[in-house]
Order: sequence, then structure tokens, then C-alpha cells
Amino acid sequence: MEVNVGYLVVVLSLVISFFIYRVVKHGSLKMAILGPNNTENSPKLDSSPKMLGILLGILYGIAIRLVWDLEELEGIGELVTISFMFLVPFVIGFIRVYFEEKANTSLTVVKMLILPWLPIFIFLLTTLFTLLEGSICVIMAAPAFLFCASLGGLTAGLLSRAFKNKGTLSCVAILPLVVAPLELNYLESSRTYEVINQIEIDSSPEVIWSQLGNIEQIEKHEIPSSLTTLIGIPTPISAQMSGLQVGSVRTSRWEKGIVFKEVITEWSVNKRMAYDFDIDPDVIPDDSLDKHVKLGGEYFSPLSGKYEITSSDQEGKSILSLSTIVRDDTNFGIYSRVWGQLIFSDFHTSLLGLIKNRAENISSN
Repeated sequence: MEVNVGYLVVVLSLVISFFIYRVVKHGSLKMAILGPNNTENSPKLDSSPKMLGILLGILYGIAIRLVWDLEELEGIGELVTISFMFLVPFVIGFIRVYFEEKANTSLTVVKMLILPWLPIFIFLLTTLFTLLEGSICVIMAAPAFLFCASLGGLTAGLLSRAFKNKGTLSCVAILPLVVAPLELNYLESSRTYEVINQIEIDSSPEVIWSQLGNIEQIEKHEIPSSLTTLIGIPTPISAQMSGLQVGSVRTSRWEKGIVFKEVITEWSVNKRMAYDFDIDPDVIPDDSLDKHVKLGGEYFSPLSGKYEITSSDQEGKSILSLSTIVRDDTNFGIYSRVWGQLIFSDFHTSLLGLIKNRAENISSN
């Protein structure tokens, strides 16, 4: 009998989210599995607005996550949208405080802001454990999810006092479903931006230049732990040139089987090396990066890069700069721009540090 993987993922997601919910509810892993010894004193879902708000918030998020990942709904709902990134966590936070207000009408503003975080954490952990999302996407989404959930919780708390919870939940819950089709069909936001970093190297331009084209095998200790490595982005292994002029191809290899090409567009010996990225997403393993941040993928990709060597104010030293122009096809605006700047700056810093150490070691010998 053929098993539908999609259905298995749905069931597994619901089971895990409910299990995490029970751990939170009972306060321990053992009680989540066996149940409390005194069941009479344990809160019931139908009599505990607090627990109901947590559970329904989690289930709402998972339901939207699973449904909007279906290809059949293209043009109606997608995950890499403002609707999912900002409005869905807003609704989760709203649901959490909406039900809490039924049991506690004296919530402070601080509690309205913080209470929505629990269903958000459980929702994100569920997507991570069920492999619906990878660690990179979860970490990048977490700040936006927490912030928007807090706004949703605050809104629920204030509206419940103003309108006594009459019809507000249903109106808010359908908000992402209404906005998503409008966003997908009428809002297109493709942007490019440049990330530039530089480092001072105690070496001559000639020695530095010798380290740019061909980069020999990079050892683990040569790339220190950083933001990109901590969130699971693979690190570079080596780079080889096919020639030493414009039109040559520089092949870069990273961990997890990532391979892409850089076509040389400018070759000024000891001064400048510029290139265009030639990335085929089909040859990059699916498990090397989260699918939503895949190199050369649907949502973002580096377009071109450039190394440039200039003289330093200090004699005998040089300045090496590395820049990358990135295309961003999400609608996240400044949020994705900040993450892009952080990730590429961190990567630049690691690579410039590698070249600096190798060039200075050559100069000192």
C-alpha cells in the first residue's frame, strides 16, 4: 500500500505539537507521557481558557504552515510572505491572550506581550523536529515571530476590554487568509543590495593576490565559529581557477556538497578581481541549506562579487575588501535586508580573516 508522505508529516506535526503542549501543561516529561497522578487536579482543556489558547494557537500555526506549503494553493498562500512571517504569529499571539482574558481580566500589558511567546516557541520547535523547517529558517524567523506575537497579544488584550471579545477572534484569524492572495498577486518586491567588508593585512599586494584565485584546502581551525556556522550554514572548503584572465571560471566548494561557479569579469593583477556568480540550484543538495534560503533559489541569491586590494596608510600594509551584490525576492523588506547583511558580512569577515592569516604567514617566512 502506498503511503502519502504529506499525510504522515501532518499527523507527525500534530502529534509532536500536542506532546510538547502536554510537557508544558504538566511541567515534566514523565507526567506528559504517563499523565498526572491526581487527574482530578489537572486542568481540563475545555475548562482552562489558558491551555485552550496555547493549544489553539499552536494548531492554527501548524495548519497554516502545512496548507500553504501545498503546490495546489500557489497564488493563494505561501510561506515566504508577509502574511505568514508577520500576520500568522500575530494571530497566534492574539489567540493566546484572547482566551487568557476569559479567565483573567486583569492582565498587565507586560503579560499581554510575553504570554504569546510560549505557543510560538512550541510551534517553531514542532516545525524543526518534524523537518518542516531547518535550523536556519527557524532562527531567522524567530525574532519576527516573537515580536508580532507580542503585538497580537497586546491587541487581543486591549480589544477584549473594548469590545468584550465579540467577533474579534474570527475577524483576526482570517486576516492572513485575506491578505495572502492580494500580496502574492499584486505585490512584487525584488531588491538588490551590496555588502562590503574590508581588512588590513600586513603583507604586500602581490602576496595577497596569490591567495585570491586559488584557495587551497581550508582546515577547520582556519574558519572560526561565527554567526553563520552557529545557525547551520556550511563553510567553504576550497576554490580553484580554470585560468588567469577574464572569462576564467573559479569553482568554489563548500561543505555538504555545495559547488558553484564564479565567472571572472575583471582581472587586474594585484589590484582587483570581480566575478559573476553562476549557481545552478539543481546541483546543490537539498539538505545542504534550508529550501527557503537555498543559493540561487527562488527567494534570494548572490549575483556578483569583487575583491579589491588598495594601499594602507601604514607602510608595508594593504587593505583587502570583499563585496557581494545580493538579490532579494522576498517581500520582507528591511527584515530580510538585515539578515542578509549579517550573514554575508559574517561570511566576508571569516574569508578575509583566512586570507589575512595565510598572506601574513607567507610574508613572515
